Amino acid sequence: MYTQLAETGIICSEKTVLKLGFVMIMLAVFSGQSLPVNTFETGGNIIKGYVQENIILKEQDASALFLLKENWNKQLQKKYLNKTITKIEDGVIYVPIQKNINKRHIKMNVVEVNRNINNKIEIIPKSASNTIHARAKIDNIVSKQNTLIAVNGTYFKQNTGTPLGALVINNEIISGPIYNRAGLIIADDGFKTARISFEGTLTSKNEIIKLDNINQPRMMFQEVLLYNSKWGASSPVTKKGSVHIAIKNNKIIQKSSTPIIIPYGGYVITAPEKVFHNLKEGQKIKLKYSIKPFHNNTEHIISGGPYLMKNGVIYIDTAQEKLTAIAGKNPRTAIGYTKDNVLIIVTIEGRKEGSSGVTLNELAKIMQDLDCYEAINLDGGSSTVMYMDGKVLSGTGNKNSAMVSNALIVRKKYL
Repeated sequence: MYTQLAETGIICSEKTVLKLGFVMIMLAVFSGQSLPVNTFETGGNIIKGYVQENIILKEQDASALFLLKENWNKQLQKKYLNKTITKIEDGVIYVPIQKNINKRHIKMNVVEVNRNINNKIEIIPKSASNTIHARAKIDNIVSKQNTLIAVNGTYFKQNTGTPLGALVINNEIISGPIYNRAGLIIADDGFKTARISFEGTLTSKNEIIKLDNINQPRMMFQEVLLYNSKWGASSPVTKKGSVHIAIKNNKIIQKSSTPIIIPYGGYVITAPEKVFHNLKEGQKIKLKYSIKPFHNNTEHIISGGPYLMKNGVIYIDTAQEKLTAIAGKNPRTAIGYTKDNVLIIVTIEGRKEGSSGVTLNELAKIMQDLDCYEAINLDGGSSTVMYMDGKVLSGTGNKNSAMVSNALIVRKKYL
């Protein structure tokens, strides 16, 4: 079979077209230019994406893959000059760094995950338990067989482990957001950061009731909160004057002034008594809720806050996310991504000899120096921990590592 190059009228074989395309990529790499999307295409072999930025390889062609690896290795050598770069897996590297910041000594661990050159790498949050009221050491949360890297995840209630913020795993909402704090959206083709919000309604024959959140502790008496089996066996204890309604198959099956069992495959909603005044057992209702933003290719969301970088510049919104109390020098965990969708994971040691921790402004500058385009802060302080290849690198050590609610895991995909 032969292919005609439409604009020139030249007739050539598909093998020649592939060779020409390979030469084009080589020229682009060594000239520092980016090729446009759909650089070349032949009957059975498609190479799509940019050579240097926004690289998404659905089919990892051997020639293009070789060039991407070479280009990334050169970038790493330049970025981490005179530093030890350890390859954990194709597309996953680890770099320990010690440096001085404002005359203070800092120890940090940096991981880069490049799925552009290894699409068999999975990035996924994981909870400490099947329900959200639990804490565990990170080495007990991860699946040791396939896990390459793991760090602590969302903020959580210290006494129960309940996540305080949005957590979505495999498209399932585990817990809703608080204060619209920043989160990392993980998709099969890249990453995005955003302030995460919740929207929901309960619609009956005569009224529409706004829902405020899902699987979160009550912060204000007037809130209307939704709970499913991820919360546990029953709805939480509420103050006097509250009502609990159990819903299954779009019908109210129970109404009570005290906590009730969450039906299998159903929900319990709690609210002040006046909100549910017109709702009766046996009544048909319609329940609708979602987390925003949420895209068709979204797989997971893990939240933290505040923002550290947005659109390539330092951006810290502690006041808007109600996180002014954490602005001082602390151990830190941060995640971000470069313009070409390479994930950057950082932990900063603190509160120990040889490393004093960093402020949010100092952390943002670190993420900027690591070429992040966007980045957010995760839970830190005593929760900061990094796990790699069976060992705890950050935190207080393997025996006394932090008890956390959930973790962000980098692992090889199950085949």
